Amino acid sequence: MATITDVARLAGVGLGTASRVISGKGSVSARTAERVRRAIDELKYRPSHAARTLPTGASHMIGVYIPMLKGSFYTPILNIIHTELRANGQNMVVAFGSGNGDARKQAMEGLEFLIERGCDGYLLVSDALVEDDVAAIGAQASRLVLLNHSLEAIHNQCFSADHYGGGRLAARALLEMKHRRIAVIAGFASSLDNVARLRGFMDELRGAGIDIGSIPVIDSDFSPEGGWNSAAALIAAKHKFTALFCANDEMGVGALSYFQQAGIAVPGKISVLGYDDTATAEYSAPRLTSVHIPWYDVALNGVRWLLNQCYATNKPVKRKFTASVTWRASVARAANGK
Repeated sequence: MATITDVARLAGVGLGTASRVISGKGSVSARTAERVRRAIDELKYRPSHAARTLPTGASHMIGVYIPMLKGSFYTPILNIIHTELRANGQNMVVAFGSGNGDARKQAMEGLEFLIERGCDGYLLVSDALVEDDVAAIGAQASRLVLLNHSLEAIHNQCFSADHYGGGRLAARALLEMKHRRIAVIAGFASSLDNVARLRGFMDELRGAGIDIGSIPVIDSDFSPEGGWNSAAALIAAKHKFTALFCANDEMGVGALSYFQQAGIAVPGKISVLGYDDTATAEYSAPRLTSVHIPWYDVALNGVRWLLNQCYATNKPVKRKFTASVTWRASVARAANGK
């Protein structure tokens, strides 16, 4: 079945131009519009119901893309977005990563899905898009918000925490508890926020005189299973460490579970520090100390900016989101300060 992207490609126009012709919203030259219509006929493209029935005016729908609906990270963000939209009289359409292709391809396919449904604006929780993707959607980019990512072309429309600073804060927390033999379970090497937090973590340790080349690091997948398997691998390799930094809470909880199974006391023998400070951290056993990233504020202010842009509201928007450490039971002072 042909998509709006196929139409745009055949007509030799951008995705945003094709969308304006199909929806009837916005200005397009007669010559360009005719090319798009010929492409529609040739491909036998049929616009979505929203595009057919809303040729003018607003749909009062915001399109939201998240890579997956799994674990404890994305669901609270969706709830924040939905609650703020409903309070303003709007609703949302949600697209997920399909599992086909890389993260960038999935995000663009999700955005295409939302554009076809006539959404008034778009909110993407993805760090996979690049500047060319913004250019490809043309005028639609003025109503696009990115959460947890930043692109220079739409810098004012990007809302994210300082993950480099969050990483430094994580290292500082362990150093304050006199840990110097530290191991790391990282997330996807392709994830920009993961790279930033690890860079900050290592820079802080280096500044404290620790040889970061001696720190064992295992790349994992942000899942509890990944945390379990990575913790098992660290122990099997006989790495000596008194503290473990996990690049998100779900891997931290997986590591806690493995240590309990293996009879390794936390925090008596190994302290475990997570990242994000999700509900998972609060109800693990022991309760997981974690770097608190203010995801509620990040998501809320991204939605508010989009509401102001799409519906001329005047909601306050802030852009500085400060990380902190939520201390719980999983981190203790290193025995003998070693």
